[in-house]
This record gives sequence, structure tokens and C-alpha cells, in this order.
Amino acid sequence: MTTETIQDATATIHDTVREHYAAAAIRATQGGSCCSDPETIGAGLYSALERDELPDAAVLASLGCGNPIAVADLNPGERVLDLGSGGGIDVLLSAKRVGPTGRAFGVDMTDEMLALAQRNAREAGATNVEFLKGTIEALPLPAESIDVVISNCVVNLAADKTAVFREIARVLRPGGRIGITDIVAEDRLTADERAERGSYAGCIAGALSVSEFRDGLEAVGLSDVSITASHAVADGMISAIVQATKPADARPVIDLSAPRELPPAQTGCCGGTGCC
Repeated sequence: MTTETIQDATATIHDTVREHYAAAAIRATQGGSCCSDPETIGAGLYSALERDELPDAAVLASLGCGNPIAVADLNPGERVLDLGSGGGIDVLLSAKRVGPTGRAFGVDMTDEMLALAQRNAREAGATNVEFLKGTIEALPLPAESIDVVISNCVVNLAADKTAVFREIARVLRPGGRIGITDIVAEDRLTADERAERGSYAGCIAGALSVSEFRDGLEAVGLSDVSITASHAVADGMISAIVQATKPADARPVIDLSAPRELPPAQTGCCGGTGCC
């Protein structure tokens, strides 16, 4: 496969995913949801108290397969990054956990989701959050700047999972950790069999197998990798909790892309994004 072919395939996946979630953001903004029954949004994933503490649009835009906040074990003062932050529900919940001395970042490539997340942050009165535009294959954050990386059913949507794992390892500080919920396939399924069970934007066709997910994290130097099934979503496809740690003595991950800097810290709901 040529470089141009890979780039075309990546662009196609990004466009498909962006279109799907832009529509979801618009529905949430208008009071609708991605699911058939708005009353059950987040039920089983987030507690009633968590849902009640957030703007309705943040809950309606929740498209994940789990609750990474429940497994990330966040502490006051930590810096948290949510990959594919969508309407901002996990960023806002993280911001509450890390408190005023910590900070929660969200990265998303969809303008409509970013606008919705920024609106939700204003309504929630969150002052320790930042929403940044970018892909999770090329995070707009400097190396070793994050304590905890979380994600809610987004890694499976990435066009280049190897790049995602490399970026996670790059932005994590030594001793940092991940708490991810995602869809993974049982090792017995081939890529074609995964595609038969659902679409890419529907979080199925792009899912890695359990072994592929584990090998990908270990290949970038993460350790103590655990992948725990939480529930089945289709034949051979499961929602799983993924945890791992960056060793305290880990060497910096080589970054060959353009230098990245954090936006200047500002007061207000959206930090350096200028949305306020």
C-alpha cells in the first residue's frame, strides 16, 4: 500500500467519523440525542448524581461505551486528557475530580462537538478545562505534560492506532497512567468479521483485538497493561476497560512532528480557546 493510499484511507475515515459526530452534536444542541430513549442516556455509565450535575446537552451528547472516570482514579491537582472529548462530559467530570489545582483537557477534531463542549463548560461554570482542536493521532500538547489519559470509546475510531498509542506515551509524564473504555474484538475474529458486525463510525469495524490493543500499548513502552471485559456489544465484540502505566524511568518518546505548546492559561470557562 502506497503512502498516498494510506493518506487517502485516513482522510476517508476521519471524514466519516467527523460527519457522524457533527450530526450527533447538532442533535444534542437541539435537545435530541444519539439514542432512541433520551431518558436512559448515561444510565449504567454515569451515576444519577453525575448526570444531574452537568448541562443536559453534555449528557445528551454522551456517546461512549463506559465511564473512564470510574477507573481512572483521579486525584486533586492532576492534569487529565480526554481523547475525543465530544460534548465534554468526561472532561467536566474530570475537572471536578482534580479540583481547582488540576486541569482537564479535551481534544476533538469535530468543530460542532468542540462548540458544544465549550457551551457546556460555560453552563457548568468550569474554570479548569481546555478544549483543543486536533486528532488523537497528533495531539496538540507537549511531551510529558499529562498525568492521566482517559478516553471513552474513541480509540477504535482512530485511523492510525499506532500513532495514537505513540502520542499517548509521548504526552504522559513518567509514572502517568491511562484509564480507557473502548470496544475491542475477541482474538478469534478477523478484521473482515469485525467489519461484518458494524460500521466504523458505530465503533465496531475499527476495533482492535484484545491482543492488538495490548501489543500496541506495550510497543510504546507502557507497562502493567490490563484489558478487562465489562459487557458484550455484539458477537465477539466487547466493551472493555483498558489500564496501563508509563514507567517512572521511561525515556522520552521521540517526537518527529512540529513542536507543540500548551495554550496560555487563562481564567474563564474555556481557557485559551477564546470561546468566552
